[in-house]
Amino acid sequence: MVHVVRPAEHQGRVDAATYDARHQREAICRARNLDSTEALDMVTRRQFGSASLALGAPALFQGCTPQAGVKTYEEAARELWRHGEVDRGDAAALRRELVRYATLAPSSHNTQCWKFGIEPDAITILPDLSRRCPAVDPDDHHLFVSLGCAAENPVQAARAHGLAALARPEGAHGALRIELEPAAAQASPLFQAIPQRQSTRAEYDGRPLLNDDLRALERAAAGDGVQLILLTDKPVLEKTLEFVVQGNSAQMRDPAFVDELKAWIRFSAGDAVRLGDGLYAASSGNPSVPAWLGRLMFGAFFTERGENDKYAGRCAARPASPSSSARPTTRQAGSRWAAPTSDSRCRQRPWACAPRT
Repeated sequence: MVHVVRPAEHQGRVDAATYDARHQREAICRARNLDSTEALDMVTRRQFGSASLALGAPALFQGCTPQAGVKTYEEAARELWRHGEVDRGDAAALRRELVRYATLAPSSHNTQCWKFGIEPDAITILPDLSRRCPAVDPDDHHLFVSLGCAAENPVQAARAHGLAALARPEGAHGALRIELEPAAAQASPLFQAIPQRQSTRAEYDGRPLLNDDLRALERAAAGDGVQLILLTDKPVLEKTLEFVVQGNSAQMRDPAFVDELKAWIRFSAGDAVRLGDGLYAASSGNPSVPAWLGRLMFGAFFTERGENDKYAGRCAARPASPSSSARPTTRQAGSRWAAPTSDSRCRQRPWACAPRT
């Protein structure tokens, strides 16, 4: 995990409307003695979807049923969640491929709150504060954790393609620079797992986890300053549930939180593919419906009591044995920049090379 440390000016709430991306870009160019901002090839998440359309991908439409020649959600997901093939001798194509891997990282609400600058020997990741979530993430903590996730993927992908990657914070704009240099190619298990990352917000089947599976989770989570804490005792689970319910109630009573969440939900498969970001409703076990209907249904079904009952039911449905009721959480010792656990992440933005978050 690459940790991104925010500069002092980002410790508080930032007004996205006053955030000048051009000044940010010019400052980076000045720091590197580049003649102009054109020397820094800026790439955003939407450009990958646009490139796919330009290459002849069929037009995408909203609707309840697929139309002839229209790419479905599943087809778009398969096309983007894959290991690509690129000529290592084509430096420009290779760097864009590394950025594609970066866009497969998770982000809060699947906002994809990043921009990428491509240079001959480096990739720069910058925050896109126009995509921040001020209600649920007022201090941009989740936003900068998301940038750390976006940095780890190209670090792993670079080594698999014969490049060593060194990531470090740069400047006063929250940017992260990944410097690249030739190295022996080595595809790590983490690299191989990038297109396989997924989880679900839907109901689990209730089958118990075996102790061997829990131990495997602990080994997989072990790392530099990282530990996995398995909650298995019934009293601990009940206490944790109390905190979850209290937190959920506080959020559900906040109109700004509810409005922000609804704005990032993609109620139909067509919207999920067309917009390429946000939280696809079907990933939560809900039906895929037109946006206008989804917005009407949202207020009727997404209630404080309904959500709290859902959490309580999931906890009560599992016995207290260590083999069946563990709830994993990942913590980075001594750091605010730990990667969030992915137990609520899923495939949500196939068209824009999105993470399943």
